[in-house]
Amino acid sequence: MTNPDDLLPEGLEDKLPQEAEAITRAMRASLDVLTAHGYDRVRPPMVEFEKSLAGRMDGVRPRRMFRFVDPVSLRTLALRCDITPQIGRIAATSMADAPRPLRLAYCGETALIKADQLAPARQRVQLGAELIGADTVAAAGEIVVLAIEALAAAGLTGISVDFTLPDLVDTLSESTLPLSPEQVDDVRRELDMKDAGGLRAAGAEAYLPLLYATGPLAEALEKLRAIDAGGALASRIKGLEAVAAQVGDTARVTLDPTERHGFEYQSWFGFTLYADGIRGSLGRGGTYTIGGSAEAATGFTIYVDQLAEATNSLESRPLVYLAEGYDKSKAVQLRAKGYRTIAQIGDGEDALALGCTYCLNGSELSEL
Repeated sequence: MTNPDDLLPEGLEDKLPQEAEAITRAMRASLDVLTAHGYDRVRPPMVEFEKSLAGRMDGVRPRRMFRFVDPVSLRTLALRCDITPQIGRIAATSMADAPRPLRLAYCGETALIKADQLAPARQRVQLGAELIGADTVAAAGEIVVLAIEALAAAGLTGISVDFTLPDLVDTLSESTLPLSPEQVDDVRRELDMKDAGGLRAAGAEAYLPLLYATGPLAEALEKLRAIDAGGALASRIKGLEAVAAQVGDTARVTLDPTERHGFEYQSWFGFTLYADGIRGSLGRGGTYTIGGSAEAATGFTIYVDQLAEATNSLESRPLVYLAEGYDKSKAVQLRAKGYRTIAQIGDGEDALALGCTYCLNGSELSEL
């Protein structure tokens, strides 16, 4: 019988060997890609002052964080729910004088007070990259391509990227499709909910075509061009085409121009990442402004735990049982070739039960 004291809180779970190995493998492969592209890794702390975490990005809500009082400073601390604001703080303080554009990578644990139904985990491993000092089309293209390459290196297949335009309503309401300030939030909400009736009730029938400007990028952009009769979105459309050209055939590209869920602090461009074998999205990214320093940046985040859903079935490295008296130099050679080894430490051990598929007796390797 399970001791009630041993139960974990809702949304938290142990990662057992196979899943932990899959997560570690995916994390290592993804970080290697970021390093190879010149992104330097930083490691911010798990806990910071609440005001710092909440003040660097729009949409980072303190109520999602575990908060407590620091007995040293008597100020409110918070356990991070998102690492991106911390990267913004580092860029604006410790690395304020570093040459721009600044390329930083990160990976670490995050925690939420309450998750949502689509993503019930309250503790997640967040990995990402931030290109600070630029939110140009070139920067957006680099970040999207980097995210795709990181996922592919982690073993994901069937990768797709869904583009969005987080500031679409603001852009159109100021020119082609004017709205009163009171209408803007209503229209954003109804578009987010894909509610045609709600748009009509809000007096925004002109925005209805946006609900249907979705799907494969080329087709969706044609529908968006038809809406953009006044040219208000011409630069946005051109930018999306340029980013898609950099992606090429490495991923499927789609468009949902009104999607705002999870894009609270993005500016003109955002994207969501998907892959075969994964329920829901893997992560997202886009352009934004760092609070406090008002510096432009572009980046992406992926949640490594979810990668395990598609990669934990990948073949693990073979395990070799090192029988008493084994040749140590031969064992070193096997490990260099990618084998894992466990050494005999007692009589009566069952190599097969321990998960071994090979045995090293002396210098002779045999299959079990």
